[in-house]
Amino acid sequence: MKKIAVSSFKGGTAKTSTALNIAAAFAKFHKKKVLIIDFDAQANLTTGLGYDPDAQDSLASVLQGHKKIEEIILNTDVKNLDLIPADTWLERVEVTGNLAGDRYSHERLREILDPLKYDTIIIDTPPSLSWLTESALIASDYSLVCATPEFYSVKGLQRLGEFMEKLSHRHPLEVIGVALSFWNPRGKSNKAFQHLINQTFPDKLLQSKVRRDVQVTEASIHGKPIFEVAPKSRAAEDYKSLSKELLKRM
Repeated sequence: MKKIAVSSFKGGTAKTSTALNIAAAFAKFHKKKVLIIDFDAQANLTTGLGYDPDAQDSLASVLQGHKKIEEIILNTDVKNLDLIPADTWLERVEVTGNLAGDRYSHERLREILDPLKYDTIIIDTPPSLSWLTESALIASDYSLVCATPEFYSVKGLQRLGEFMEKLSHRHPLEVIGVALSFWNPRGKSNKAFQHLINQTFPDKLLQSKVRRDVQVTEASIHGKPIFEVAPKSRAAEDYKSLSKELLKRM
């Protein structure tokens, strides 16, 4: 079982769309048994798969010891793809209940996930260097870093890279790749942005890039992966290519 934390330092990098559609591609086209975890209190991934976060339990209840993880896993409409949803309780879960006094609370998620039986677990983290993000990285074998070809997005990668470097001294963690979204193949600054990314994450920039496509937003409105709503769209093509490249790297 391989676990991937999908990370970014700032919002607007298509992190959640990337996590959702990579998970769906693994399940749909590569026949992997996949669990996707919404570990962001904004719960955009949960709503992106058609669920109401206010009507579901999140990992917060498991981390606090109130429920077992098997009780909160949902079977999605996509074959082989299960979901652990998010809720607002995740926002401050580390300072409440039995986690507040636990100096090793960052290890709890890894302990909870290890007994599960999936081919791949994908964790969508908050766009910040928070307790949730650190816990997800500690629980994972790999980190998939998300960015856009924009100055502030690329600069944010440097902060994220420093954070991961410090973390890797205590917990083994491999950056499996940097995924670029909202890609314009004719962008004037493409080479400059790719150079900056390679400075922070050498040889990690993925060849498969996701082009800007309004169909991604349309799919999230319908609460489904892009492959279910617009299977012939360019974004669907790009996410399929990205999933193949990630599996090769794994």
